[in-house]
Order: sequence, then structure tokens, then C-alpha cells
Amino acid sequence: MQVPLLDLKAQYAGLATEIQTAIAGVCASQAFILGPAVKALEAAVASYSQCRRGVGVSSGTDALLLALMALGIGPGDAVITSPFTFFATAGTIARTGARPLFCDIEPDTFNLSPRAVEAFLAERCERRGSDLIERATGARVRALMPVHLYGQLADMRSLMASAQRHGLKVLEDAAQAIGAEDAARKRAGSFGDIGCLSFFPTKNLGAFGDAGMCVANDAALAEHMEILRVHGGKPKYYHQFIGGNFRIDELQAAVLNVKLPHLDAWSAARQRNAAFYDAAFERAGTAANVATPRTVPGARHIYNQYVIRAQRRDELRAHLAAAGVGTEIYYPVPLHLQKCFAYLGHKEGDFPESERAARETLALPIYPELTEAQLEYVVAAIRDFYRR
Repeated sequence: MQVPLLDLKAQYAGLATEIQTAIAGVCASQAFILGPAVKALEAAVASYSQCRRGVGVSSGTDALLLALMALGIGPGDAVITSPFTFFATAGTIARTGARPLFCDIEPDTFNLSPRAVEAFLAERCERRGSDLIERATGARVRALMPVHLYGQLADMRSLMASAQRHGLKVLEDAAQAIGAEDAARKRAGSFGDIGCLSFFPTKNLGAFGDAGMCVANDAALAEHMEILRVHGGKPKYYHQFIGGNFRIDELQAAVLNVKLPHLDAWSAARQRNAAFYDAAFERAGTAANVATPRTVPGARHIYNQYVIRAQRRDELRAHLAAAGVGTEIYYPVPLHLQKCFAYLGHKEGDFPESERAARETLALPIYPELTEAQLEYVVAAIRDFYRR
């Protein structure tokens, strides 16, 4: 049996006629830049994310970069974030000229640890006038960027309390978490100043290429991002700011408008698949070697990925590949150990939970169209590996 990590063909087959019609409509209008499809998508995604405004952008990475620029983050500044995440999280901080400041993750959710953040702020920072300064570098600590990894919210209540106590802006990297909620039903992107979403094709809501969005509740901040995404010009050819070309494509917005009404059903299917895995692993008796994902009680985990911790992870991955099962490692090298961030001065052992996660985690197929037979086959293949 073949079980790919992701197969989008079945999703497209059910929506092909509607999607082709939407694309044809854009082609007929010849309105390709920031047209009606973009406006409709911005309103719909903002509402879905419990925010007042949405600003469509060219990718999830550009959403992060635009958010940092809109908050005035730049040289001499620093932003606290996780070292266990996709590169763009810290990469965009560095691109503004600011300094990424890493804090370790919670071992059960893989999300930024509020205790680690509090310890960092208490032990390594001090107030100098109106600025919060990291003592070692003299950088102004301006913002906190938690990541909602794999489709589950970070502990935003605790993180927001820390940010408010210390006067920090909050940017949520919700690239993998559209529609994820905490136990109080508050959604990803609605806690901080700006939420950043990705519509990369592998996401629960995926475009036909790169696309993303910033969501916010502050109308003035949203308008500032709208200006920055068109090179900082308003009116056209008059520039108060230096921005970039961060516009979402009208064709991508048309595709996403077709897909958005199906998002909750797709996320529910991922949740059903995750529940099947959980029960099947329990029946298989693999607990000594495999730790299944932990969902925060009462929260809505949308399972952009289903990530286990596995003993002998790399050997297991090779075994699954030979059995026709697709997997992925998100992420094999934590950011503080990436060569490009060597200037930050970190070494192995600085963030032990992130490093352990990089050694042990493995993503299994979780996409909505998987059959129970395929899910059972994946579990059986893992059970057989540890029984050998």
C-alpha cells in the first residue's frame, strides 16, 4: 500500500469545476491585482479568524515580514521567538535588521514556553528608561513572536500576560494554525497585534502557489500594512514609507474563496484521522517507543501535521519509506544551530527541548482524504518496526 505524506489530487477533483469557473472569471475580468476576489477573501478570512481586518499578501513569509515592518521593528531591536519552527519565523526578524532572541519550547506541545520567556525577561533583560534591553547585546526587546506549531495554539493567555507586563508587541506566527482555538474558543491570530497566515498548498487552506495574509483588529495598523504591501505608496507614486511588493495574487484569492467554505470540514477530517491514529497506536502497544501528539484539553487542534516522537526516528523513517509511507521531519535542525545564525553565538545544549524535538519528531500522513485502511497500515508498519 502507498500512503503519501500529502495528496491534494482528491481535494481538487471535488472542487475542479468550481475552481476553474472562478479562475475563468478572473481571466475574463482581466483584473489581476488587488481585485474583488482579494477583497472578498480578506473579509472572509478576517471574520473566520475573529479579526476585523485582513491584508492579503504574497506568502506566509511576507506576512511575517510585513507585520514586523508595520510595527517598526528594525536595526537595534530584538524579537523573542522559538528556535523550533520553520526558518521564516526568525529569518524575517533578521531581514529587518533586528535580532532573533530564542526561548525554548514546551516538550508536550512543541510551542514556545511561557516559563522560558518569563525567565529570559527576568534574568537577561532590564528596563532602561522606556526601553526593555537585553543586557548581553544592548538590543531593544520590542516584540514577542509565538508560533502555533503543527496546528495547535501556543499558551497565548500566559504569553500575552508577559507581553503586556513588559510592553511588548505580539505577532502570532499562525502559518500552520488557521482556525485553531484555545479552550475559550478564541482563534489563532486574534490575540496579538497582528496574526500571520500562510496559504502554502500544504496548509489546511492551501492556494495553488504562495499566498498569505495578515489579520488585525486595529484599523490603522491594517491600513499601514495595506500601504506597505504596495511599496509604501499612497496615493500611487507618493511614498511616505519604504515598503515592498507583498500583494496577494487575484487568481490565488479566487481559488481560496472557493476552498474556504470547506475548511472546517477538512480540519474535522484531520481531527478524525488524528483520533484514529491515537486509538490505533494505543491498541498497537507502541507507547514505549512512540509518543502521540498531546492536545491541550478543550482546545481545537487543526492538525496541519500529526507529529509523533519516535525512538530511533531516522531508522523508523527509512523503514516507513520502504513500506510506501511518506513522512517528514519538521524540523531537523533548530534555528539556533543553523549556520546562518552562528553570529548569535549559540551552541548545542542551549535549548535542549528544541534539540530533542529535532532528534525525535516525525510527521505522519494526516490529510483529510486518507482511508482508515491507510491509517491502519501506517500504524501497523510502525508497530512492526519496533517488534523486529
